[in-house]
Amino acid sequence: MRVAVLGAGAIGAYVGACLQRAGVEVHLIARGPHLQAIRESGVQVRSPRGDFVAHPYATDRPDEVGPVDHIFLGFKANQYAAAGPMVRPMLHEKTTIIAAQNGIPWWYFHGVPGKFKDRRIETVDPGGAVSAALPVERAIGCVVYAATEIAAPGQIRHLEGTRLSIGEPDGTQSARCHEFADAMVAGGLKCPVEPDLRHDIWVKLMGNVAFNPISALTRASMIGICQNMNTRELVIESMRETLAVAASLGVHPEVSIERRLAGAERAGDHKTSTLQDLEKGKPLELDAILGAVVELADLTGTEIPALRVVHALADLLNAQIEPAA
Repeated sequence: MRVAVLGAGAIGAYVGACLQRAGVEVHLIARGPHLQAIRESGVQVRSPRGDFVAHPYATDRPDEVGPVDHIFLGFKANQYAAAGPMVRPMLHEKTTIIAAQNGIPWWYFHGVPGKFKDRRIETVDPGGAVSAALPVERAIGCVVYAATEIAAPGQIRHLEGTRLSIGEPDGTQSARCHEFADAMVAGGLKCPVEPDLRHDIWVKLMGNVAFNPISALTRASMIGICQNMNTRELVIESMRETLAVAASLGVHPEVSIERRLAGAERAGDHKTSTLQDLEKGKPLELDAILGAVVELADLTGTEIPALRVVHALADLLNAQIEPAA
């Protein structure tokens, strides 16, 4: 099996290293000092589960890799529309695209019955640009529950969690999903093939939609947001509204708001990925996390007053970020 990791950052390099450890032929697509360090010393993983070093092939040229069986996307959803030229040289007839993203994916309504069947969500697939770059029939969904960070170029610190749930948009138990999942498990990860990945998407989104934009607006950590009475109540209301949108689409996450809050408090002074991007001057991944929820609320007629206010403020903040030179 040949796997390419496009966007071999904290999660991508960790997954690639685990797959390579399982005997998979892995090709990491990276750049800059991170790429150079991987070429020289491999991916050095530091983990509570045991440290290890993997030596996958690494390049900044996807066209050098050639066709692969699976492409694992490790970068942010707001970069997907521009991924077409990088993805195309690595495709063969059955290549899958496994998108490890936060929020609502571009394939969300693909293959589902009902009045929204195959409907495009404009917020995450503007003008069909993402579908053109990443064809929905190749898509396998992925919800990441592992936490990692780049400690230094080529060095990945695994903080907690080894679960990456995957699933077909139409809910089938496909051979291609199980092939990839088996390799992930052989590499030391948990990779359940879910019959309804949309449930996992909304469970994780409950936290992202509440904490990520608020953290960027306030520069506060997870525990800081939870311990302030006013922002805590805003988080609770944001989660309630998110659950209402999910319910309007027939999804009912079996997790309480109290449990999600408790998990956030255990994260302590952790900064959300959105706050980290803000501090680095990068565009914020708000469309898939928050904008799409607003669009789905409009589609279903669901009232979300708190989320609309947070979305307006976060959207204005994002518009003021100067693009990196």
